[in-house]
Amino acid sequence: MEKFVEQTLLYDFYGELLTERQRQVYESVVLDDCSLSEVAEELSISRQGVHDMIRRCNSILAEYENKLHLVERFVDIRSKIRRISALADDAGIREITAICTEVLEEL
Repeated sequence: MEKFVEQTLLYDFYGELLTERQRQVYESVVLDDCSLSEVAEELSISRQGVHDMIRRCNSILAEYENKLHLVERFVDIRSKIRRISALADDAGIREITAICTEVLEEL
């Protein structure tokens, strides 16, 4: 899985378990694509502090995933539903395709 996609999925699932400060820094650097220097200046901390916090957040999020496997299950279910949808499309079964699309949107 691409690193950015993996980071965003981990954050989507476990981001609320980070502290407010960790979320603020993580969102700025990873999601908003701000530089470490920009975030450091904005929050009055060192560039190294921002870097360390991002590493720590990545580690924390990965630990949650290693214990809970929510992202892994999500990706697996999404993949299976897409496969079902493709098979239903090939067979011309519109109702199954519609249900699959609805479930995918809810995920």
